[in-house]
Amino acid sequence: MAVETCTIKDDEADMRLDRWFKMHYPALPFGHLQKLLRTGQVRVDGARAKTNTRLEPGQRVRVPPIEKKAGSKSSSISVSSEAMSLKKSGDFKGDDAAFLKSITLFEDRDVLVLNKPMGLAVQGGSGTVRHVDGMLDALRDKDGQRPRLVHRLDKDTSGVLLVAKTRLAAANLAKTFRSRSARKIYWALVAGVPKVKQGRISTFLAKGGGPEGELMRIADHGEKHAMHAETYYAVVEQAAQILSWLSLKPVTGRTHQLRAHCDHIGHPIIGDPKYFDKENWALPGGIQKKLHLLARRLVIPHPSGKGTIDVTAPLPLHMQQSWNLLGFDAKQYDPIVNAPEE
Repeated sequence: MAVETCTIKDDEADMRLDRWFKMHYPALPFGHLQKLLRTGQVRVDGARAKTNTRLEPGQRVRVPPIEKKAGSKSSSISVSSEAMSLKKSGDFKGDDAAFLKSITLFEDRDVLVLNKPMGLAVQGGSGTVRHVDGMLDALRDKDGQRPRLVHRLDKDTSGVLLVAKTRLAAANLAKTFRSRSARKIYWALVAGVPKVKQGRISTFLAKGGGPEGELMRIADHGEKHAMHAETYYAVVEQAAQILSWLSLKPVTGRTHQLRAHCDHIGHPIIGDPKYFDKENWALPGGIQKKLHLLARRLVIPHPSGKGTIDVTAPLPLHMQQSWNLLGFDAKQYDPIVNAPEE
């Protein structure tokens, strides 16, 4: 066996490095992958990387000699076998295919649009066994091809999640997301009321905030690894000066962008365990301490080149309860819909 150099494909855009290895080298234990990364044996474009490094099409991954699972004809077969063993061991609860069908908002031959519930991870990681990406194994077609994620949501964010059912659809949708042709609208319940009722938040974000460096922080322009992040927002409704319902349209798609941006303007999202930092602030009675952030709507050109996908997700139960308590009407006009794209 020799060192391999693998080129990242279009349909693998934005995939975590550990997930990429899981797909192509299913027999490689996570702990061993971490060791290979720590010792610099695995590199991306010649540079050291981490398990959560996001990959881009065209990047080259250095892979040291790694044995593939004996008897497997392809990595996809191995992943499927592993998923079945996990299911038998009880790590997968219930019927994944039936569950995915129960949360489907739209489906055709090319795409699947899910209403991801709060608390369900989109992709796996250290200690995460049950996640959408793993469940998609249950939807393999007769040729063994499985649906592919083309974007992601935080674990505690609910709402619209787009999945490609074919390799071509995945490649086309990945290009659309990179070109920022997709229009994403989120709803959030935040503390206080912004003085400027409609506005634009433009900052640079970098990892490294929080006690363990797990949060995104506001960074300076030109700072190493800092990325520009831009969000439009509008106040839809407010409850006195205590709470407000914001509609948010991210122009860029950075990790925790909306959560960090809301906190940056002094109005963190209710129930956010990572960014809500207001001292001596008590939730109004009846409102649950869960993240009040919904990926409400996604409008994107269809990957076939014909028509548009336009899907809206309903409020999750905890947000619907808050809307009812505050007298907010989810059918109310949303002022962010016509905000500029840039």
